[in-house]
Amino acid sequence: MSTPLPAPAPGPGPAPEAGWVPDVLDGFEQRTLALAPDFEGEVVATLVRRRRDAPPSADAGVDVLYVHGWTDYFFQTHLADFWEGLGVRFHALDLRKYGRSLRPHHTPGFITRLRTYDEDIEAALAEIGHGPGAGSDRRLVLMGHSTGGLVLSLWAHHRPGRADALVLNSPWLEFQTRKVGRLVLEPSIRAQAAIAPRSHLVNVDLGFYARSISARHDGAWELDAAWRPDAGWRVTPAWLAAIFSGHDRVARGLTIDIPILVLLSARSTPPVRWSEDMMRTDTVLDVVGIAARVPQLGRLTTLARIEGALHDVTLSAPAVRDVVWFEVARWFRAYVPPAAGPAPEPEPRGWRRWFSGRRQAGRRPA
Repeated sequence: MSTPLPAPAPGPGPAPEAGWVPDVLDGFEQRTLALAPDFEGEVVATLVRRRRDAPPSADAGVDVLYVHGWTDYFFQTHLADFWEGLGVRFHALDLRKYGRSLRPHHTPGFITRLRTYDEDIEAALAEIGHGPGAGSDRRLVLMGHSTGGLVLSLWAHHRPGRADALVLNSPWLEFQTRKVGRLVLEPSIRAQAAIAPRSHLVNVDLGFYARSISARHDGAWELDAAWRPDAGWRVTPAWLAAIFSGHDRVARGLTIDIPILVLLSARSTPPVRWSEDMMRTDTVLDVVGIAARVPQLGRLTTLARIEGALHDVTLSAPAVRDVVWFEVARWFRAYVPPAAGPAPEPEPRGWRRWFSGRRQAGRRPA
């Protein structure tokens, strides 16, 4: 297990706020969020944001909190660029036992209940001013990718009124073999979870998705091999049982009370044998099965199917990313409009309108 990379020396400019230190990404900073210890000892989450050397050029009065997927961490600086271009303050969260939050004594990514992540999310929201009862006048948009999309969907379902909108980037709302596959696999997985929760299941990740995104292979993105190994991490039965529980809850229907945008590739390619199609399709999830679950999230859902997109649609080819940015910006302007200015005086009605018109007509030029 690799120890997280040391942060680079601070560059020129003001010192970070108390508790914030320079991040491994140039121009960003991070803050460690202490969480309650578990059976493996110390547990932390890590919040990441752009360095606050200068106020943003525009401010829409909106904060975004981004949560990554399985075997992942925040590295998508271009995603921060996009949101900040809309005047949004961007924050990313590395969950416990992932990325910046991974420690040598941890089983990577290990939890037994998805609601365990509620503590991570609440710690991050409290730090950015959106804790329970904070009374912030800023709006909150949550964005989750893959497993992070499942986690945030469940969080929003259980906490109505806390956020203003939800963006899901290829959310893992259903197992790859769909409901029938879950029903077949779940009993044996739960039995293993009870007997040996941290044992390793057979690894079916052949590294094809990593090949499509990593600059070490055919992709365009610089990835930390310790935080995001090509073949992923070995799945544990307790973790997979927790995922199955999340899928079952989505299948029974959620009641998320805010607008939801779901971004999916137009097609999936089974990760059995490498092909060039894997450079323009989702090789991780079954997008048809995911799309079928979208209407069960809440009363107001928008589904955008992106031709040529990868599993993380924001890591797709530049032309495809342009479509992603267009769809997100269009949805954002429709459902999270800029904060309203002073309300205009109401137009006069009834006799007041008649009297106002008579007065305007009789007004002499200056």
